[in-house]
Amino acid sequence: MSRQRVVITGIGAVTPIGSGAEGLWAGVLRGESAVRPIENFDVSMFRTRIAAQIPDFRPEDELERKQVRRLERFSQLAVVAARQAVTDGGLDLRGIEEDVGIHIGSALGGVAFGEEQHTQFVQHGVRGVSPLTALSVFGGAGACNVAMDLGIYGPVVGNANSCASGTIAIGEAFRLLRDSPAGGVRAMLAGGAEAPLAPLAFGAFALIKAMSSANDTPERASRPFDAERDGFVMSEGSAVLLLETREHALARGAHIYAEVLGYAHTNDAYHMTAPRPDGAQATRAIRLALADAGIPGDVLDYVNAHASSTPLNDATEVLALRAALGAHAECIPVTGTKGLHGHALGASGAFEAAIACMALEHQYVPGTANLRTPDPACDLQHLPETGRPQPVRYVLSNSFGFGGINACLVLAAPDAAAA
Repeated sequence: MSRQRVVITGIGAVTPIGSGAEGLWAGVLRGESAVRPIENFDVSMFRTRIAAQIPDFRPEDELERKQVRRLERFSQLAVVAARQAVTDGGLDLRGIEEDVGIHIGSALGGVAFGEEQHTQFVQHGVRGVSPLTALSVFGGAGACNVAMDLGIYGPVVGNANSCASGTIAIGEAFRLLRDSPAGGVRAMLAGGAEAPLAPLAFGAFALIKAMSSANDTPERASRPFDAERDGFVMSEGSAVLLLETREHALARGAHIYAEVLGYAHTNDAYHMTAPRPDGAQATRAIRLALADAGIPGDVLDYVNAHASSTPLNDATEVLALRAALGAHAECIPVTGTKGLHGHALGASGAFEAAIACMALEHQYVPGTANLRTPDPACDLQHLPETGRPQPVRYVLSNSFGFGGINACLVLAAPDAAAA
């Protein structure tokens, strides 16, 4: 069976540094960290008291009144980003509703709403609990609510693969489109949504000392590859991409941001929070993604790194890149953007895939915010914090999550692959 080529034609994003494709990119170019002290719940008991929050998301400005009441924040973010992706891609869903699918990843789903309802239960008993609780907390709620909002009847999937969830959603959507027979699925909305900023969820990550405690300098707390990094900074948000078969996109004259060339997904089978020390399975994920794309590693122009700002993860990712790419790892920019938007867990890979698309669109590689003193163990090619313009044709985007989950995407400029 011949494989379909798959392209990205729409970008939706609701993030701490900006909304929509251009808003997200403007936030990247602005280079200002969105990390601030948390003010919407008591964090005085925690060693970490900072996060990257969305400053201007008002669901009542984006959704119908009934949806504002019925959907919790995780699903609200997913629905708004999906709407943006469809609008940005100029896709008319009428007549193709059965040929479009959805895959939305999230590490924690509606956990924040669940926390709120547990408090109500403790204080008021079961009568105080919202009847929407059972419908809101499960990981597939975001994808299902997007389907209902847009009237989409194709395959709908929600995954909960930790910090790799968004990347896996995009990769699996790519595979479904690529391998779909003629007349099958024509388009997919894929990405991630996360709304984890609630006392118990936040406190649980603080308890295991995974997050930065640089509370006095929040804008500097997330510093990937820096010698002084001390953990990730939690954030929230959603990013959804519109993927289509290239044939369908060209037939309707769609603007193409990028082509998805390859994807791979492996597991360390080593530890729930620490990466495998030798990086062997992260290395294999990179190699498999490149093999799936049909390109050698030495044609890559830019690596959009997971770069979570944790001591172990950043060093292991560099180890894996050196093993997978050889000498070329020293020649190309390897950058991470979490210093700006924080780590939105399952949505981060989708944020970063969207940023990679915009890098291809604008021929500009973002820098790594807050990288002032490179760790010798992470010393690859470092750009100015604001990035630089340069030719970009092939991009590798990595996501590595709790549970040893490794996921990689290879994206290309629309004209990079042979016609």
